[in-house]
Amino acid sequence: MWNRTKITELLEVEYPILLGPMGGGFSTPELLAAVSNAGGLGSLGAYTLTPQEIIESDKIIRTKTDKPYNINLWVNDVDEHLLNYPSEKIEEIKLLFKPFFDELSIPLPDLDANIPSKFLKQVETLFELKPAVFSFIFGIPSKEILNEARKQGIKTVGAATTLDEALALEEARVDAIVATGFEAGGHRPSFLKPADESLTGTFALIQQVKAKTKTPIIAAGGIADAKGIRAALTLGADAVQIGTAFLVTDESNATPMHKAKLFSEESKNTVLSKSLTGRMGRMIANRISGAIRYETEVLPFPLQTRLMGPLRAAAIEQGKTDLYNFWSGQNAVNLKYTSAKELMEALIRAMG
Repeated sequence: MWNRTKITELLEVEYPILLGPMGGGFSTPELLAAVSNAGGLGSLGAYTLTPQEIIESDKIIRTKTDKPYNINLWVNDVDEHLLNYPSEKIEEIKLLFKPFFDELSIPLPDLDANIPSKFLKQVETLFELKPAVFSFIFGIPSKEILNEARKQGIKTVGAATTLDEALALEEARVDAIVATGFEAGGHRPSFLKPADESLTGTFALIQQVKAKTKTPIIAAGGIADAKGIRAALTLGADAVQIGTAFLVTDESNATPMHKAKLFSEESKNTVLSKSLTGRMGRMIANRISGAIRYETEVLPFPLQTRLMGPLRAAAIEQGKTDLYNFWSGQNAVNLKYTSAKELMEALIRAMG
């Protein structure tokens, strides 16, 4: 029985298929519920949300499903070197992007480097809501937070991009580890070494983590169909996490422009860039990622996000798809389902 694994037992779900917790507004209660109701584990990427917004989203979720689901947060949601970041450096980096703002006839924004972390307040809210699963990236929560999760019966799931990160998560006694290969779309959630030094592929990482840990493994990165699921399980994963294939569904909050781009020929050309947010992420190549090479200094996260926000909005409004960021994993060439329910049914059917 392919669908009887350590993860299905641990998370009390029918199938070892997890929805990637896409933050930044891409997650919706509808998408989460579609996956959970079909027997997988739906996820809400909540790192950009205020505590009140998380509460409101959770209220909607509970009207749409009574199945287990996951809320995902970022342990490190503000780069350390943003503290006391020099204003002259901000102005210098802004000028790198000025030609793109000029092209769209919009001004460069005023920026304030004083950005407090949301994480601890978000965790307090999560403990009030008590979802079945609390997943996190960009680090490991404190012992106090993990102990409280255990006390409340909330399963904890951490993301690793290297074997060393997986070992650190196991030492912290998380319930499961997401082995995140560099094929995955969106941010590269490395936390022990810089992301550009943590580029292990999904299938190599599964085998490394399987050989050296006893914690259940969830494979993520480049998995979009039953063949990928079968391969991941064969190599030792106990479940898979799928993002890009769900990003194109009607239930996702990706823009129509984003979904069209993922269905286009351009989806075969992805790059790792920090031009959008200040942290490495995999996206479809565009003019900005081409002009601002990875080694170019940009603003720390999330200040770079605030710089690029007006540009993204104007690019959407003006239809400038070559100036807009489209997150994507490396394996988007065979996407075809626009219904999350139908995608789940197809995956389950193909697995036999």
